[in-house]
Amino acid sequence: MDQAYLLEGIFKQSETKGKEYLLYLDVDRLLAPCYEAASKQPKKPRYGGWESTGISGHSVGHWLSAMGQMYAATKDESLKSNVMYAIDELALIQSYDSDGYVGGFPRNCFDMTFSGDFEVENFSLAGQWVPWYSLHKLFAGCIDVYRLMGLNKALEVVVALANWAKKGTDLLTEEQFQRMLICEHGGMNEAMADLYDITGNKDFLELAIRFCHEEVLEPLAQGIDQLEGKHANTQIPKVIGAAKLYNLTGQKKYQDIARFFWNEVTAHRSYVIGGNSINEHFGPLNSEKLGVQSAETCNTYNMLKLTELLFSWEQKREYYDFYERALYNHILASQDPDSGMKTYFVSTQPGHFKVYCSAENSFWCCTGTGMENPARYAKGIYYSDQNNVFVNLFIPSRYQSQSNSISIKQETEFPLSKQLNLSIERTPTDEWNLHIRVPYWVNGQVNVDVNGQNEDVAILDSGYICIRRNWKQGDKVTVQLPMNLHLYVAKDDESKIGFMYGPIVLAGALGKEHFPKTDILENHLSLNNHPVIDVPTLVTERDQLLSQIHLIDEKSLTFETEAIGQPGQKKLKLIPFYQLHHQRYTLYWHVMNEASYNHFIDDEKEALKKLRERTIDEVQPHEQQPEVEHQLKKHNSRSGYFNVMQKGWRDCYAGGFFSYQLKVSSDEKMALQVMYVNDEHDIHIEGDWYKRQFTIEIEGTPISTLEIKKAENDEKLFAEEYVIPFELTKGKDTIEVKFTTGETEATGRIYEVRTVRR
Repeated sequence: MDQAYLLEGIFKQSETKGKEYLLYLDVDRLLAPCYEAASKQPKKPRYGGWESTGISGHSVGHWLSAMGQMYAATKDESLKSNVMYAIDELALIQSYDSDGYVGGFPRNCFDMTFSGDFEVENFSLAGQWVPWYSLHKLFAGCIDVYRLMGLNKALEVVVALANWAKKGTDLLTEEQFQRMLICEHGGMNEAMADLYDITGNKDFLELAIRFCHEEVLEPLAQGIDQLEGKHANTQIPKVIGAAKLYNLTGQKKYQDIARFFWNEVTAHRSYVIGGNSINEHFGPLNSEKLGVQSAETCNTYNMLKLTELLFSWEQKREYYDFYERALYNHILASQDPDSGMKTYFVSTQPGHFKVYCSAENSFWCCTGTGMENPARYAKGIYYSDQNNVFVNLFIPSRYQSQSNSISIKQETEFPLSKQLNLSIERTPTDEWNLHIRVPYWVNGQVNVDVNGQNEDVAILDSGYICIRRNWKQGDKVTVQLPMNLHLYVAKDDESKIGFMYGPIVLAGALGKEHFPKTDILENHLSLNNHPVIDVPTLVTERDQLLSQIHLIDEKSLTFETEAIGQPGQKKLKLIPFYQLHHQRYTLYWHVMNEASYNHFIDDEKEALKKLRERTIDEVQPHEQQPEVEHQLKKHNSRSGYFNVMQKGWRDCYAGGFFSYQLKVSSDEKMALQVMYVNDEHDIHIEGDWYKRQFTIEIEGTPISTLEIKKAENDEKLFAEEYVIPFELTKGKDTIEVKFTTGETEATGRIYEVRTVRR
């Protein structure tokens, strides 16, 4: 493979910090769930957080991928010995299972699934939390260390695991297999495609195709966007797998899926920083709903992988325009430069802050992909195809071709400088083409010098300039890419804007007012209702806005507004978002002229502020992490997404129930707030009718029995509040909130549950 290595700069610093965390982690603790799944005593106790739950074992897979990629990026031999030990241990654990299974949880759920008689929901298969998703990380980790480190034993382990998967899934009909895929299953189609590419075993190609989820991928193949309400990161790996299947089979359907999905997500479903999703789900087209749980970091990790595949088909600027934005403003910004900890979500809620994982008691999905991100920084800088080398990103680095015949050194202080310098360190005698991306954000003339002489170049339709010549060792290319301050306008509200300098998102640095004691947490949800602050509105005429913002420090790209922040006529500081850590910020601002501002009263904002101040805990039904974190229990219960309300819901029926554990304040009077829609009626489920009547219980004590009827007015969400008797919460930190039905009853659709102060 071609290689790119980072040179000193912001990405190299972040890569080094990421490597420190990889070496800090204890392999025996990562492997502990795998030993326990095989009914063997682990050498050390498992880690906390998600590694102590049903998704355990996913982290060792991410760690293997990260270690393989970090080795490829740095050639640090200290990484290799740790990986060799881990693979030896996995092989030993695998030997305890006659069929070749190895994973971070017992195989019972798979055995039940392979029988064909299994229950399945979006995040549960045969009673296990996303088992294929978790196992996919182990598949990917073994494949990565085989490819990047040349460890044959890793291939032996993953092939044996794949043979076990093939043998078991062969027992399923196509209908059963597709029903199994309702549950999040990561990139299992990608893993099997990779194994076919490595081994040539057609069994793995067949399984890769079977792991394509038709309910999601078929509409995409037809150019139909049905993504609203779907769990975002469940879908992206499916599309990556489809893209790899195009490479292997040449079937245009798979290419159509990948291209259409990429366009929909990047053009219509992404935020200013390049991330996507709100509360882990895709919202309506062209919505940029702001919130604490926006821009899940895993999603962007996967979107960059997909972008790399699309660029290999067609070398167009638009792919790396997106890649650059997401890399700087989401991925680089998601790792704490001090501790090396990673974000799950990147909040777009004005005035909020980043929340990072703890070192040993989080292990969220985004902790896993966060391990990999620093090792992947060099991945997209260059691309080669026959006698063409593309410079896609402006990052200090060295490129070496697979044949070692071409070596290029890139030196730049971008984005602090508009100039990049390319030195040809090694070259064949034959003519070859050097392509350099001209980004969408370039403001003015692009100047190119070769060995000090101005080169007359044209920007091609691809968005790249191309210099074709017989290069010589020592040739130098200097490129000037002028940048300017410009506005980003939200797709759903033209008064909601962000500021960018070139590709860099500038965040409002808002300080530490009411800041928590720490933003490094075991539970990423625990500060969702931390006290908010008021974020100023920018009061000025729109066409004057940019002229009222000034660069005050070129070395750090710090800008300052004039006194247009209201109330209070405040001057406001703007800095690159990737530099902003451990303080409050905003990515989006509201802009109004003076007349509009004087008549403006943000009732919704004030109501939300008051609700957050009262809230002790909340759970959003249908959303994976909130339900897991609140210990969902259920029977005869369903969940879904209602696009009219743009929210998920859960109900139960036929003597069923569902319950959550919610926090309370032990010495305050509490109430329960439940959100419904005002347009419910009797419901038909599996051949029977059920009346929308149900009971709410707290700690086993009924506090309300109610009936929801069809509304006479338009559909809308509304919240009802129920007094919780003090004796049910006194001296307690948590309570069980339970919704129950009789045999002929069903609950209304429940959209939100909160415990609040009375």
